[in-house]
Amino acid sequence: MRDQILRSGVELNVRVTTMDAELEFAIQQTTTGKQLFDQVVKTIGLREVWFFGLQYTDSKGDSTWIKLYKKPESPAIKTIKYLKRVKKYVDKKTQDGGQQHDDDSDDSDEEDLVMNQDVKKENPLQFRFRAKFYPEDVAEELIQDITLRLFYLQVKNAILTDEIYCPPETSVLLASYAVQARHGDYNKSVHTAGFLANDRLLPQRVIDQHKMSKDEWEQSIMTWWQEHRGMLREDAMMEYLKIAQDLEMYGVNYFEIRNKKNTDLWLGVDALGLNIYEQDDRLTPKIGFPWSEIRNISFSDRKFIIKPIDKKAPDFVFFAPRVRINKRILALCMGNHELYMRRRKPDTIDVQQMKAQAREEKNAKQQEREKLQLALAARERAEKKQQEYEDRLKQMQEEMERSQRDLMEAQEIIRRLEEQLKQVQASKDELELRQKELQTMLQRLEEAKNMEAAEKAKLEEEIMAKQMEVQRIQEEVNAKDEETKRLQDEVEEARRKQVIKIN
Repeated sequence: MRDQILRSGVELNVRVTTMDAELEFAIQQTTTGKQLFDQVVKTIGLREVWFFGLQYTDSKGDSTWIKLYKKPESPAIKTIKYLKRVKKYVDKKTQDGGQQHDDDSDDSDEEDLVMNQDVKKENPLQFRFRAKFYPEDVAEELIQDITLRLFYLQVKNAILTDEIYCPPETSVLLASYAVQARHGDYNKSVHTAGFLANDRLLPQRVIDQHKMSKDEWEQSIMTWWQEHRGMLREDAMMEYLKIAQDLEMYGVNYFEIRNKKNTDLWLGVDALGLNIYEQDDRLTPKIGFPWSEIRNISFSDRKFIIKPIDKKAPDFVFFAPRVRINKRILALCMGNHELYMRRRKPDTIDVQQMKAQAREEKNAKQQEREKLQLALAARERAEKKQQEYEDRLKQMQEEMERSQRDLMEAQEIIRRLEEQLKQVQASKDELELRQKELQTMLQRLEEAKNMEAAEKAKLEEEIMAKQMEVQRIQEEVNAKDEETKRLQDEVEEARRKQVIKIN
C-alpha cells in the first residue's frame, strides 16, 4: 500500500481539508509535518499559525496531531536513541516470524516525517487543518479575517453536531448571526418564508426537544436576524464566537481517564488550565487546575501526574488508556500553557504589525462600506421618491377615471331630464287639448237645452269620461313634474361635487 501512494517513487499525494476547502499537495518522502503545515498556511494566507495544527485519524481510530516542532536533543539522547534503534533492529531479526511491536515505543528521529505518521495508508493521505488551541478572548486575540472564518466554521460545526452543548435560546440567537454572516442583511422582499429551509442552523437535539414546526423555528431566527441589519459578515462571525466562547464545552479537549480508585472520569484541557469531570457530566468541572496554580505536569507510561504550586497540596494522579494518549495530553498542555504565558506578555513586533495591518484593512473596509451605505441610502431615497411620484400619478389617474364616470353619470341624468321634459311638455300639450275638448263639450251641453233626453245623457257621459281623462293626464303631468325636479336636483348635486373637486 505504501508503494501505491508514492508517485514516481519520490513523492506522496496528500489531501488537507480545511473547514471550507480541500487542498492537495505532492510532497517528498522526506517532507516533515512542519513543512507540510507551512505549505498549507502559505496557500490559504494564514499568519496566526499558533492556533492551528494538522490532524488525522490514527490506526486506533483516535484523532491526533502531527508533531510540528521538535525539541533539540543533546548528543547523549541521540546516542541512546541510536542504540535503541539498533537493538530494535536486532530483536526484530532474531524474532521468529516477527511480532507486532508496541506503537507506544519511544520516538524515532524520523517520527515527524509525514510518511511516518500513523495515518491510514490511502491515496491521497488524508489530513485535517483545524484549530488546535483556542483563544481566551476571541475579540482581543483573533486578528486576520481568515483566522476568524476558520474558527467560526469549526465552532459552528461543533455546536451543530453537539460536540459543544448549546441551550435552545442561545442556539436560535447564534443561528441568526450565522444567517447574517452567510446572507447579509435581511430583505423582506427576498427573504420570504421558507428561505432558510435548506440551511443547517440548529442542533438536531434542540429541534427534537421542542414541539415547533420548521416554519416556527425559521420565524424565530428571522426575528433575531432583522436586528442585525447593517452588520458586516465578519462582525457577525465575531459576535457568534463571542457568545460561543462562554459555553461550557467551548475550546475543551476531552480525554477519558481513570483515577486511583479506577473511577471513569473526563480530563478537559483548555486555554485556562485542566479540569476533571465526572463521567456523566462534561459541563461542570469537579476539580479545576488553572495554569497559574500548576507547578509541573508529567507522565510515566499510562500514569499522568499534576503537581500543584502549593507543595502542601497533594498531587493529582490519573491513568490514560494508552501511553500515546498521555503524549497527546502533554502536548496539548504544553501548547495551551505556552499561549497562556504569551498572552500575559507584550505583543511581539510581528503580532503588533499584524494588528496594525488588520486595523488598516478594517478601517478601509469600513470606509468602503460607509460609501456603499451612502450610495444605497441615496438609491433608496430616489426609489422612494419615484414610488411617491408613481403613487401620485396612479391617484391622479384614478381621480380622472372617477371624474370621467361622474361626468358620464351627469350626462346620463341630463339626457333623462331632457327626455322627461319632453314627456312633460307632451303631457301638458295633451292635457291642454283635452281641456279644450271638455270645454267645447260643456258649451254644447249649455247650448243644447232643447236636446233630447237620450242625446243629452250621452253627452253627459262623454263629458264625464273626458273629465276623468283630463284628471288622469293631470296626475301624469304632476308625477313627471316631480321626476323632473328630482333629476334637476341630481344635476345640481353633481355640479356642486365637481366644483368641490376642482377647488
